[in-house]
Order: sequence, then structure tokens, then C-alpha cells
Amino acid sequence: MPMRPFSIIVAFDAKYGIGKNGLLPWSLPQDLKHFKEITTAVANPAKKNAVIMGRKTWESLPSRFRPLPGRVNMVLSREARLDLPSGVLSSISLDEALNKLSTADIENIFVIGGAQIYAFAIEHPSCHKLYVTHVQGEFDCDAFFPPISKNFITISASEPSEEGGVGFHFSDYLRN
Repeated sequence: MPMRPFSIIVAFDAKYGIGKNGLLPWSLPQDLKHFKEITTAVANPAKKNAVIMGRKTWESLPSRFRPLPGRVNMVLSREARLDLPSGVLSSISLDEALNKLSTADIENIFVIGGAQIYAFAIEHPSCHKLYVTHVQGEFDCDAFFPPISKNFITISASEPSEEGGVGFHFSDYLRN
């Protein structure tokens, strides 16, 4: 049985940097708002979206936002016994997570990081769309998104914006 398609949502700088010391290296409230809108929007109000993240990404979320509200949260970890709040799911692999989420009342699935999860997810045949925030400049990151292959084509791009002196724009990519 083919796996459900999923999307990746990510913000990265000019060198594909996504984080430094487990944190976002920039402060872009508009990007966080965009992330929330994309990952919570559903056509069917009886359904929810799911977000899949690695353990380190889970732990990097501010505790007041953990789990991310209005979405089914799935944490990937090789550790079988994670101490997660009630209602937060866990899996040992992306495929296992996708299988678990295919049986739930889920409308869309988003992979939200971190670097190891992104590297595996972008190569996965069920990854069909990328929602990218292109952050201008370099931020001395220690975690990176893999370069986007020619398998993905840009289908839309926003006008450039700036917040707190940091330029950015949103682009959506579809698997070719």
C-alpha cells in the first residue's frame, strides 16, 4: 500500500542553515505565523493535520507550545521510551509514523525538522511538497537542510519581506 503524501515545512538561510545550538537563529514572527497557518489549516473541520518532528526539535519547542496546539504531534526517536505528554505520538522511523498517521483522522502531514529528519524526508518518495521560508543572509548555523534537488520545482513565491532587519520570502515547491 503506498504511503500517504506529506509535505516539509522549513526556514533556512542562504547556506541552508536551519538552527544553531538547538534554536532558531533568527526572530521572524511572520514566519512563525505562516508556519502555524500552513500546519493547522484544514478543508474538513472534522479533521486535523499532523506534524512529525525529531526528538531534538520536540525538546527545542518552548514548553508553553508543546505539544503544538491544534495538530497531532508525532515525535521520532530511536529511544523506545520517551516521556511524552498524553496524546503525543511517537515512532522510531518516518515510515512507521506515516503508517500510524494514515489510519488516523488526519488531513495533511507535515515534517517540521530537524536536520536528520529533513535529510531523510526530502528523499522519501511520499514527500510531495516543500513550504520554504528563504531567510536572507548567513546565520552561523550548526544544523542544515539538504540542498533542494531538481526533483522539486518552484510553484509560488511571495514578495520579499523584512522583519527586525532580516529579509525573507516564502516559496512553495512541488515534486516534479
